[in-house]
Amino acid sequence: MTAPTSTLSASELTGTYALDITHTRLGFTARHAMVTKVRGSFEDFEGTAHLDFEDPTKSTAEVTFQIASVNTGQKQRDDHLRTNDFFDAPSHPTGKFVSTSVVKKGDDEYEMTGDLTLKDVTKPVTITWEHTGTAKDPFGNIRAGFEGRGTISRKDWGIEYNAALETGGVLISDKINLEFDVSAVKAQ
Repeated sequence: MTAPTSTLSASELTGTYALDITHTRLGFTARHAMVTKVRGSFEDFEGTAHLDFEDPTKSTAEVTFQIASVNTGQKQRDDHLRTNDFFDAPSHPTGKFVSTSVVKKGDDEYEMTGDLTLKDVTKPVTITWEHTGTAKDPFGNIRAGFEGRGTISRKDWGIEYNAALETGGVLISDKINLEFDVSAVKAQ
């Protein structure tokens, strides 16, 4: 991993990091009624990563998120997403991602594959990450930033609720785009 915004060495940057939840977004996008996108995120989560800036293939990450914290900006829709039609938050209160491998794809681009667990179903997911920079903040913390993208089929996790549209197609896309903006702080 290179450090585009830092003068710190790879060995100084390598270590254990915690997600800064106030500066991190775990988001998703789904097509609605075949004409627009609905964006959402999980607001309550925690995660750690071991970032190896000398050998990125040794990097790992683990994130746990609270299903009931799903937020699309519309209460009725969020309440529906928490039901068994979608995430079934009462029976399956958490989701989890645990990395299994990292491959360097370019100067600041990586593919991380890992296991995503939703509703007690675990399936592999690959996320493409761009390292957006590293810096020492005004409080002396070393920070690393990443933007991530991936695509999943919600049916793979048994999330199949839908409704047919009179004009053809369905109300909610099966394809869900994952969108991550991450700020992580190195442990002191």
